Amino acid sequence: MQHRIIVLGAGYTGAIAAGRIAKRLHREDVAITLVNAEPDFVERVRMHQLAVGQELKPRPFAEMFAGTGVEVKLAKVTGIDADRRAVTVVEAHSAGEQELEYDTLVYALGSGWNPQSVPGTAEHAHEISGRPGALRLRERLARLDAGQPVVVVGGGLTGLEAATELAETRPDLDVALVARGGFGDWLSDKGRGHLRRVFAGLGITVHEHTAVTAVEADRILTDGTSVPAAVTVWATGFAVHPIAEASTLEVSRTGQIVVDETMRSLSHPEVYAVGDAALVTGPGDKPLRMSCASGVPTAWQAADAIAARLTGEKVPKVPIRYFQQCVSLGRKEGLIQFVTADDHAVPKALTGRLAALYKEIICKGAAWTVAHPTAGMPVRRRRTVQPTPEPAMSRAHSLSAR
Repeated sequence: MQHRIIVLGAGYTGAIAAGRIAKRLHREDVAITLVNAEPDFVERVRMHQLAVGQELKPRPFAEMFAGTGVEVKLAKVTGIDADRRAVTVVEAHSAGEQELEYDTLVYALGSGWNPQSVPGTAEHAHEISGRPGALRLRERLARLDAGQPVVVVGGGLTGLEAATELAETRPDLDVALVARGGFGDWLSDKGRGHLRRVFAGLGITVHEHTAVTAVEADRILTDGTSVPAAVTVWATGFAVHPIAEASTLEVSRTGQIVVDETMRSLSHPEVYAVGDAALVTGPGDKPLRMSCASGVPTAWQAADAIAARLTGEKVPKVPIRYFQQCVSLGRKEGLIQFVTADDHAVPKALTGRLAALYKEIICKGAAWTVAHPTAGMPVRRRRTVQPTPEPAMSRAHSLSAR
């Protein structure tokens, strides 16, 4: 009987994990199902580009996984019963839930925007953590007249990329960025200086050391003042999908699944978590930050660990570390801040057009890796040696809609 592997979510980490597992295991021994709500891969690191009107290359999963042995199931995940080893999903154009049983689960549902309980954010702010939000912002920006104010809240990588992309594409708008801390205060002196020059050249107003207390339809409120905003873009960080926290899986206070160094759940060893959904300890005993740079190595680790355990091989344990932070500052400028293994800036940084090209290569490489999860290297599929547990009474049937 085939070992049933279900992968939830087909972002960078889920898609890579599914494809890499399929490359490592014999097709007769495993049934790999990749569950995702959308039919094509979304390059999340380019959502700021989509929001300002740029077109992105379509990457259909049907083409990406053709002939790999991975079955793509278009459905929304609604729940997990980790004790019974089952997930519930709602397929597209279906009113009822379906329950799928697994022997091994890879949880890769990732994260979305984090309104951080600031009043008015959910009602009035836009987000670019995914394609639906980026497209809504795109429609709103298209209706703005020249001179109207747009405020990006958040001084991290997402906020920097959104503000510069907006200002470069729509120089007729009055773009501002609001940062709770110092502007680029985590960067080296070289990186911070370049950031300020680019923002000044694009005419972006920066409000640093400013906490937003509320968002209204035409402005944001801060400590003791307000900033006009016909459109507010909220880019203050990410929050994980709530499904794991609602299950019996052990999670952290952030809702991330607590895993060991092979991405295996500490509470349910048949479950693996990758990407933003996993609480992974990195160099210096610090949790890895939510990012593509962190997520892709966790997908490699989980896929290789699953394949090794099923085939009786030694489980690889590759330390995950940082090398750089890559920031696009529009299409013509960029910043590559080199960092220590635990993500602290070093004096060395790459700036300007060369940095923009570097970042573009990184983005294209990430998308290429999704379709080539073993980096194009030939891999011998191995036979599984561990017996698959006897299934309980089949529950792969549609349940009444809730």
